[in-house]
Amino acid sequence: MFGMSHETFLLLDAVVTVIGLIVLITQFKLHPFLALIIAAAFLGLTSGMPIGTIIKAFQDGFGGVLGFVGIILALGTMLGKMMAESGGADQIAQTLIRAFGKDKVQWAMMFAAFLVGIPLFFEIGFVLLIPLVFIVARRTGVSIIKIGIPLLAGLSAVHGLVPPHPGPLLAIGVFGADIGKTILYGLIVALPTAIIAGPIYGTFIAKHIPGHPNQELVDQLARETDSAELPSFGITLVTVLLPVFLMLLKTFADVVLPDGNFFRTFMDLIGHPISALLLALLLSLYTFGYKQGIGSSQMMKWLDASLAPTAAIILIIGAGGGFKQMLVTSGVGDVIGHMAVNAQISPILLAWLVAAVIRIATGSATVATITGAGIVVPVVGMIPGVNRELLVLATGAGSLILSHVNDAGFWLVKQYFNMTVAETFKTWTAMETILSVVGLGFILLLSLFV
Repeated sequence: MFGMSHETFLLLDAVVTVIGLIVLITQFKLHPFLALIIAAAFLGLTSGMPIGTIIKAFQDGFGGVLGFVGIILALGTMLGKMMAESGGADQIAQTLIRAFGKDKVQWAMMFAAFLVGIPLFFEIGFVLLIPLVFIVARRTGVSIIKIGIPLLAGLSAVHGLVPPHPGPLLAIGVFGADIGKTILYGLIVALPTAIIAGPIYGTFIAKHIPGHPNQELVDQLARETDSAELPSFGITLVTVLLPVFLMLLKTFADVVLPDGNFFRTFMDLIGHPISALLLALLLSLYTFGYKQGIGSSQMMKWLDASLAPTAAIILIIGAGGGFKQMLVTSGVGDVIGHMAVNAQISPILLAWLVAAVIRIATGSATVATITGAGIVVPVVGMIPGVNRELLVLATGAGSLILSHVNDAGFWLVKQYFNMTVAETFKTWTAMETILSVVGLGFILLLSLFV
């Protein structure tokens, strides 16, 4: 078309679509939900996809994201509301402030997110810990960006680099890597990377973008209780970390026990992220509710109220998923990935690059990791002596780069932190890119020793 090859036209079409999406939101002030739908339709039509395929791709992407993320957001928001209203979040905030002090509370948030995020999907850790960001910012007067960026860095680093997250876990299977070594190397790389992208970068960017959180969400999740009797720190931790424990136990059972084992099957049920969060929410009704002398009717009011502010967020995330699927279905991801494979570079750098360009094109870290691994593995087979565990990490690091408007996580962070698109690029997108590039640097350094 227009004298260009199909592959070149697809790349140009994707670039024009993304630029147009940004213009619709920033210049024409169109609601992101509507802008994402329009951009997805434009890309589908101009790339030559049949009308039926366009509609189905968007529906599949929208439903695919919300089928998991929507449920997780709802359950996590309810749990966060219970923790906030009962004073549990206030208790944790006070404890963190006492332990680290006002000047170092951002380090507390990063380490907490790093540990909690190891067995959790990014979205789960985010909705569990976001109340702490709001309440610590309110109590200390520290910028929400200075506190929030370390939290996001801790969660995102382990999401991209450490199994049992789905991307690294599936890449292990594709490359034939050892899961134990991958976890060990992943932790070695992820921690210093999260420190640089989190507390260090967060402190820097907060001087330029202090942030103004969504007041409706702050009032809901960071309200300081009037009650003199707060839930104890121990009870609060047990309640909030129950999903972490259940998912860790499920992972352990999957590794140690054979298929068909009763305990493994049982843990697959209760250790699933949705089941684990539901059980934690039910426990919170006792620990944060009945035990605190709060009646059923009041708790139901809290749970009802908790869902209203997340409605727009859920719709935007779903539309982002639909836009991402349009990029995948149109073939943009495949075109970019295969172009990168033709480059004559180190296998580790190649794995990072392929995942990076697919991530930029599709917006999905998991899709970038899985697709990138599938594209690179034939090339790796021709080069003996390549460390396959480091290839998994390089693919994971590449999958984190340059989160932008086609990534559901971009809109999640933008809405919760009440930032403009430009501010989200300077904070969240920059932080993700630092994670990716610094992570690659540590992987290349580690390759000299293993």
